[in-house]
This record gives sequence, structure tokens and C-alpha cells, in this order.
Amino acid sequence: AQTGDFEGMFKAMDGKTVIVRLLDPPLHEFLDDPRELAVEIARAEGRGETEVQLKAMRDRLARLDSFQEANPMLGLRGCRLGIVYPELNDMQVRAIAGAAASLKKQGFDPKPEIMVPLISTVEELKLVREQIEAGVQAVAEAEGVELNIPVGCMIELPRAAVTADEIGEYADFFSFGTNDLTQTTFGFSRDDVESAFIPQYLAKKILKTNPFETLDAGVAKLVKIGVEGGHKANPTIVCGVCGETGGDPDSIQMYYDLGLDYVSCSPYRVPIARLAAAQAKINSNGGPAKVTK
Repeated sequence: AQTGDFEGMFKAMDGKTVIVRLLDPPLHEFLDDPRELAVEIARAEGRGETEVQLKAMRDRLARLDSFQEANPMLGLRGCRLGIVYPELNDMQVRAIAGAAASLKKQGFDPKPEIMVPLISTVEELKLVREQIEAGVQAVAEAEGVELNIPVGCMIELPRAAVTADEIGEYADFFSFGTNDLTQTTFGFSRDDVESAFIPQYLAKKILKTNPFETLDAGVAKLVKIGVEGGHKANPTIVCGVCGETGGDPDSIQMYYDLGLDYVSCSPYRVPIARLAAAQAKINSNGGPAKVTK
């Protein structure tokens, strides 16, 4: 991540909040494909490359193989990446804070916020938040500007939802990641089940709706626990939701009733989401409802 990667974004959104999620995908997605490297080694052997060259390639292949995981979506990803490899967080924070500092010097009003993904324990967020704040402070001092960058986290694991009253103490905001929260609540792998057996479950009335498209009642209970826990720990915490259900009208009504402040969805679903948010407000006679993209 480079400062320039964020500077244009913050400039375009001048005066408006921009939430940046730290790296979330499994580690292997950032690395070369070991099978492609194995083919390269075979070709190098056929060309008669020296043993020194071949050894370097074989060592690299062994290293890549050591990073492979049986279930990477439940493995080394999310906040765990920056805890195991702190330099990943340092790099991202420097880029985010550096972009904000540069724009402030130019007279702009950047408002970045940093979101930590896949939190499961309060200790994780506490550790990562300390690292983020230290990085932001270092940039602020070096650039001679004042930076105030809120830090929040994603609630996308059942344990995070039921311990939100602890996690909320160290979070300025929550974003409920319903794709992963649904997967981990059901024990479903979305990539595998949506075409494999979800249609049969719907046909046999085992499920009333696809839980990856419309918020499931069981997952909704976890969101409710998370919202209540977060506000217990931090009365001013902002709670939102991201994921496919964030653009679903039926889900938006449920999120409104659960007390969420906003929903986030894909740009093409914003018009429908705005209409659904307005209808939820009318149906519930409540406060403002917001939609972001």
C-alpha cells in the first residue's frame, strides 16, 4: 500500500468519511501459485539450469507450500495477518495516515477511518489498535499535522458478536460483516453450498430464504447481541452492516429494527437500499436511516 493509493480517494471524498478495511484475504492469495512454480522448476530442469538456480527455486516452492492451508477462510487472514506479520499493518497505516497528512497540508479535509477485520477476541483489537495509533502518531509527528483517525472493527464471527460488550470498549464503530457471520454461524462455505444444496434446502422448506441474500433470524440474534453489547461498552459507538444482505429490502427492515445506523451495499443496489431504508423508517417511525456504498 502506497500513500498515493489513498490520496486520490480521500481527495475525491473530501469532507466525507472513508472507511478503509485492513487486508482481509488469506495469506496465500497474496503469494505466487506453488503449482505454477513447480512447472517452472520442471522446465528449468529440462533446460539444464545450474543446481544453485534450481535450489533457490525449490526453496521458494517449499516456502510457498508451507503457507498453504486446508481451510484458508478460517485460517491466517483478517486481523491475524497483521498480528503474525506486523509489518503488513504498519505499511497500510503509514499509507493511510500519510495520505491524510498530505491532503491536510494542501487544505483538504480528509476523514479516513480504519476498520480491523475478523476480530474474535478483545485482545486482538486492543493489540492492533495500539499498533495503528502508534503508526498514526508517528506520521502526524513527522508531517507536523494533527491526525484523528477513528478505529473500528468488523463483527463477523459469532464469538465477536457475543463478546461485543468487551470488544466495544476499544472500537469507535462496528461493521457487521454478514457474509462471514452467516458462514460461521451456519457452518456453511458460501462458495460451496449456494449451488450444491441451498436450492434443495429452499425447495424442501428447510430454509425459507437463502441466508446469504436475506438476513437469517438466527444470525439476526447475533447482530442484536452485538449491537447491544457494543452500546453497553461504548454508548457513542456507530454500528453498520456490510455484505450482500445490506442491499436486501427485507434485511434492511430487520437491521433498522435492530438499531443499526447504516447499511453498506454494492453501488448498483443503492437505489433499492435507499427506498427500503425510507420504508423502514416509515414503518418503524424511527430516526434517520443511512445507506452507503
